[in-house]
Amino acid sequence: MSGDPNASAKRNALILSAAQAVTGSAAPISIALGGLVGVYLLAADKSLATAPVTGYNIGVAVAALPAALVMARIGRRLGFMGGALVGMCGGLISFYAIVTASFWLFAMGMMFSGMGSSFTQQYRFAAADEGTEEFKPKAISWVLAGGVFAAVIGPQAAIWFGGAWEGVEFAGAFLASAFLMLSGVFVLSFLRFQKPMSAADRKAAGTGRPLGQIMRQPRFMVAVFCAVGSYALMSFVMTGAPLAMALCGFTPNQSTFGISLHVIAMFGPSFFTGNLIARFGKERIVAIGMALLAACAAVGLAGIELSNFYIALILLGVGWNFGFIGATAMLTDCYRPEEKAKAQGANDVILFSMVAFASLMSGQTLNALGWDWVNLIVFPVTSLCLLSLAWLTLARPGKATEG
Repeated sequence: MSGDPNASAKRNALILSAAQAVTGSAAPISIALGGLVGVYLLAADKSLATAPVTGYNIGVAVAALPAALVMARIGRRLGFMGGALVGMCGGLISFYAIVTASFWLFAMGMMFSGMGSSFTQQYRFAAADEGTEEFKPKAISWVLAGGVFAAVIGPQAAIWFGGAWEGVEFAGAFLASAFLMLSGVFVLSFLRFQKPMSAADRKAAGTGRPLGQIMRQPRFMVAVFCAVGSYALMSFVMTGAPLAMALCGFTPNQSTFGISLHVIAMFGPSFFTGNLIARFGKERIVAIGMALLAACAAVGLAGIELSNFYIALILLGVGWNFGFIGATAMLTDCYRPEEKAKAQGANDVILFSMVAFASLMSGQTLNALGWDWVNLIVFPVTSLCLLSLAWLTLARPGKATEG
């Protein structure tokens, strides 16, 4: 028998990382092509071009709390497998919608894909369910490191299979997305978590503090605010970037390659972000992430050459990685084991509601005001996040699980 207290946590984290590589590849397909499908095939009103991407993010937000509560009852393994099947249905609906040129059915398919992704978003929390406190940030990083492979698989599927269905552009990519989600079911079947508590055990253990009390903790508020800031800004800029590149005369393959670089930058640092957090602290890593997001906007404002878009998207990805992983690690300090389902679910409802809003406003802002304003909006948001971190440091709150 292994004496490593993190043995089970490491095994599950590695499996979740592999699952992230497969099921997580649906997100780059949806984000990279959702707006382009709206522009080139379906949307009459160009300002609505990003509505399918918004539908995707709404799906993530709507299913976030139910996903957490369902897994509290049936367990992580079955919940994650079921979520992958929902995502598969989303890919199939989107495929059929493109073939039949139905814009709103496509938006619905994207919403189902988002609902499946809401389970994928819980991988990071599942990895932190086990193991020592020191290992938890590393476990989160391991899982998100799987996104490096998703960054390759998703965009390559979009490029290779996008026009594979009887000359209907983009349709084949969503059929490939459905297959990838089905493959994820197989990978996730190897997970081995502790059995979920029975109804009698849950009643005996109680549900912990009221959700309002958990959410009023200064550390919880700042963690959620910084997670929202990093993720919403990433969605806002990333959703608008392919459309801005198209307006500047770049090809769909060039914009898809840019998204691939961006997603690699999102997840590539995950191989060492956990170690950086252990060395420098969660708050400092979040602050560095915010500074990188601001640098992304500065590069975006500097010009509209292809290199500007690519460098900005890379900085956007690394900034998201530091900001989001750091904020997620901060959040795990804020709840007790019996409180994790409602705390994690509430966090993701807030998070992805704002991400959905950001993706919708990206198209509106780009259409009405232009690419420069998409970048200018980054600066006040990152400044507020940095101020909230400074406030938390000055407040010096006690441990999140106290009180």
